[in-house]
Amino acid sequence: MASNFRSYIWDPVLIVSQIVLMQCIYYSFLGLWLAGVDSLVQSSRSLDQIFSYEVLGFATMQGRLIMMAFILNSLTCALGLWLFIRRGKQCLDFTVTVHFFHMIGCWIYNAHLPAALSWWLVNVACMALMAVIGEYLCMRTELRAIPVNSGPKSNL
Repeated sequence: MASNFRSYIWDPVLIVSQIVLMQCIYYSFLGLWLAGVDSLVQSSRSLDQIFSYEVLGFATMQGRLIMMAFILNSLTCALGLWLFIRRGKQCLDFTVTVHFFHMIGCWIYNAHLPAALSWWLVNVACMALMAVIGEYLCMRTELRAIPVNSGPKSNL
């Protein structure tokens, strides 16, 4: 009898739907975090805050707050990995996919690859946070699901 423990069946529809879901989580919560930051500093909202690499910077207060929103968003997306992906092995894959599509979106929006070092630093840090925290949460849940019988043993 073959074991079905952690069997994995190739399901492209599931994978594509999870990618779309993680992109939706990424952009919707990034928008919410940016709206919260904008309300704190009375700044106007724009797509530049999401896609333009020039607004991310250490020099201005608004740039630092936008960086903070990206970092908080990576924590929120780690929770999304935990709730919807639920596999520690796949957290890095989905994290890189989300940020790859974000880089493609920034490339299209700016008509060239992001050139600012701060953009690359923030996105690499966000990828690391999202992957590590998501994997930690998923692994913790996966290990909790394995029952270990520690009850009294019968006397022989």
